[in-house]
Amino acid sequence: MRIVITGGFGFLGRQVADALLRRRTLGGVSIDRLVLADRFVPAGSPVAADLSPGSSSRGYPMVDVVQGDLSERLDEIFARPVDVVIHLASAVSSECEADFDLGMSANLDTTRALLEAARAQSAAGGPTPRVVFSSSVAVYGADPALPLPPVVGESTLPTPQSSYGTQKRVCEQLVAEYTRRGFLDGRVARLMTVSVRPGKPNAAASGFLSGVIREPLAGLPATCPVSPDLKVALASPRRTVEGILRIAEAERGSGPGELDGGLPVNLPALTVTVAEMLDTLRRVAGDAVADLVTVAPDPAVEAIVGSWPAVFDNGRAAALGLEADESFESVVRAYAEDHPAALAAGELPTAGAARP
Repeated sequence: MRIVITGGFGFLGRQVADALLRRRTLGGVSIDRLVLADRFVPAGSPVAADLSPGSSSRGYPMVDVVQGDLSERLDEIFARPVDVVIHLASAVSSECEADFDLGMSANLDTTRALLEAARAQSAAGGPTPRVVFSSSVAVYGADPALPLPPVVGESTLPTPQSSYGTQKRVCEQLVAEYTRRGFLDGRVARLMTVSVRPGKPNAAASGFLSGVIREPLAGLPATCPVSPDLKVALASPRRTVEGILRIAEAERGSGPGELDGGLPVNLPALTVTVAEMLDTLRRVAGDAVADLVTVAPDPAVEAIVGSWPAVFDNGRAAALGLEADESFESVVRAYAEDHPAALAAGELPTAGAARP
């Protein structure tokens, strides 16, 4: 099996690649090659230096790296048969709002070019690729003529209120149409806001939902640009990767654990207020850490993030065996466990321990 991950060196791309390299299979089928496609490839990436079991020399026994603009590298990617594409590459929300043309090119035009490459492969007698498209909670929004229901599900009409959400919604429809026509086997995973992300802040409007936890834990100040009473839908990196791979490997059908119909799958959501997130930070890391967060509402950010729903019906994901995170405290502690070097104090207090 040859699997391609677009945005392969982005945060989620690396996480998905790491998981596949550990498993070495997808849906019970051995992975022969893993292709990581990205515009930027960091030097010394541990993924790019993957080792075969028992190997004593560094190299690329299983991983191929394709660097450059995706739309210009599709011929190279599809020069050999592709079995699965996990399409994670995209411009993020605030970027798309600030630069309409960038969003349309990076998100819509590039995705269509990818779908066309997959279609050409199957039309030429090659395998029909399985394409997993990473969509977003941003496809939803409250239209004045059609307010969102209290609980949102896959049957709720998406009315996006941002360029990013609109681009993701159009791509969802393209994936569904190419699948209906038999050009490919498309699946859509609608991602919740992923928190806590490691690393540096990005240009996503929702980036603060990681920053208000990540930066204080590292001893750095952070700004919360929304009202603390805002409700949000979150998923940890672990749950997000689990969801993407489960949707990628699910067989088609209506039985237990099978993917039924052509609807997207909303990944399971943990619903919390920003105030609850900050209270959790104070409870597990102490007052000195929590006091590094300053609340300074930014109307532009609040307009985007506030348009997204926060309460979801997780039934479709549950049918695939997926569950939301247990609590936001479990999310914070998982982040600390996975990224101990990013903590100023080296570790968090154990549950029930006195705060510093």
